[in-house]
Amino acid sequence: MTDYAHPLRHIAIIMDGNNRWARQQGLEGVAGHERGVERVRDVLDACQRHDIEVLTLFAFSSENWQRPAVEVRALMSLLASYLKKECKQLVDQGVRLQVVGARGRFSPRLQKLIEEVEVATCNGSRQLVLAVDYGGRWDITQAAKSIARQVQTGRLRPEEVTEELFASHLSTAGLPVPDLCIRTAGEQRISNFLLWQLAYSELYFAECYWPDFDGYALDAAVKEYYSRQRRFGKTSKQLSEEQEAEKASA
Repeated sequence: MTDYAHPLRHIAIIMDGNNRWARQQGLEGVAGHERGVERVRDVLDACQRHDIEVLTLFAFSSENWQRPAVEVRALMSLLASYLKKECKQLVDQGVRLQVVGARGRFSPRLQKLIEEVEVATCNGSRQLVLAVDYGGRWDITQAAKSIARQVQTGRLRPEEVTEELFASHLSTAGLPVPDLCIRTAGEQRISNFLLWQLAYSELYFAECYWPDFDGYALDAAVKEYYSRQRRFGKTSKQLSEEQEAEKASA
C-alpha cells in the first residue's frame, strides 16, 4: 500500500562507513570523509527533486571525540572547509543551514564560522541540519535541565510538562520529526541519534557505505518509504476504515 497520507517531509541520515570505504580503496580514513562530503551535494539535490523540506545529517557524534586526535582534527578541518565552500551554493539553492549539538568543544573560530553561515543562509525555504557534537541522550538531558530550571524558579508547574513542551526544548525545536531515518554501511542501530525524535520514524538500512550513497540511492529509500503503511499504533483495518470515511465525506 502506497502511503501518501503521510508525505515525506524530513529525512535523517546516519552517514556511516567512511573509514571502511577508504580502507577498501587503500586510502587513509580522512579520504572517505572527503568523498562523503560530495555525497551531501547529491543527496541535497535528490531531496529537492522529492520536495523534502528538511535533511538532517549525523556528521559527528558526541562519542566521536574518542577517535584518534588526528582524525578528529581532520574532521573539524573538513567541516570548516565544507562551510566555507558551500555557503554560497546553499544560499543560491534556498537551503538554510542549522547546526545542532553542544558546540562548546569547537574552536572559537569554528563556532564563529558556523554562526556566520547560519546567518547567511537564514532565508532559505528548505533546511539542512548538521548534527555535530550531537548525542540523543545529551539532547534529552539538556532539555530536561532547561525545564527543571523553569520549575525550580516557579515559572512552570510539573503538571504543565507535556510531550509537546518537552519537544520544544530539544535542539530540533520547530522542525518536523523525521519521517524516515536512513543508515548506510549495513549497520542496524541508531547509535544515540535523535532518540526522542525517531520514536515513530521509518527506518531504512542501506548496505552501501556513505561515500557510495548518491541521489539514486536516496531515490530507492524514498520509494521504499512510500511502499510502507504508517499506522502510529492503529491497525490496518482502522486505517482502511478511516480512508473510506474520508472518501465518503469528500
